[in-house]
Amino acid sequence: MIVLETKELTKQFGGLTAVNAVSMHINEGDIVGLIGPNGAGKTTLVNAMAGLNPPTSGQVFIFGENTTGKTPEKMCRRGLSRTFQIPVPFPKMTVLENVMTATIFGNRPGTIRDPAAHSRQMLEFVDFPIAEDTISEQLNTVQLKRLDLARALASGPKLLFLDELASGLSEGELKDMITLIFKIRDQGITILMIEHIMQLIMNLCNRLVCIQFGTKIAEGTTEEVANDPAVTKAYLGDAALDCAPDAQQPA
Repeated sequence: MIVLETKELTKQFGGLTAVNAVSMHINEGDIVGLIGPNGAGKTTLVNAMAGLNPPTSGQVFIFGENTTGKTPEKMCRRGLSRTFQIPVPFPKMTVLENVMTATIFGNRPGTIRDPAAHSRQMLEFVDFPIAEDTISEQLNTVQLKRLDLARALASGPKLLFLDELASGLSEGELKDMITLIFKIRDQGITILMIEHIMQLIMNLCNRLVCIQFGTKIAEGTTEEVANDPAVTKAYLGDAALDCAPDAQQPA
């Protein structure tokens, strides 16, 4: 089953084309990595799919429904949730209150009988490391990312976008995050993740999509895309291809 599909998705800002006619799909149960050099348009593409910045042209389909241009609130009610590269909680509210906000407003009215209990379950699920009554402005970067993830899960998504969730993590924290993302997938949640840390990509993702200058240059299994010469060139330049072990050397 195709959970998400884009057709010729394009996003322009004035004369700048940030996302250029990207067509891609995500199957149910996938963990798909969206990769590309800095400034490639990855977050802009995700924003266009999620409704934060509607596309200039093209189409987005979530669970077979055309959701092009739908607001983030409507996308959330259709089963899409996300984290952000830079988490921004309600700073004066406690950790629990932040998650309760997502629980109450991210679910259909009446579906969660005890928002506080549900929110505590989300914090426990992501192994949030400190007390639930901590004021959010006191959290460090790693704690903010865990809180952002708990908020994203509180609305009961079937499709989850993760935007550089692992940035700033230590080696040990990275291993814990890999375990947690697999645990999320095992709950029946399909995942699209923007990520630069190749250890995470290679350990987690079964498929990759690579974009450069807003244009898709590769899509396929993790091994196929990781070994694609166009992807190597996008990250490392022409010299990387000349130095590759299987490169043909002139006689």
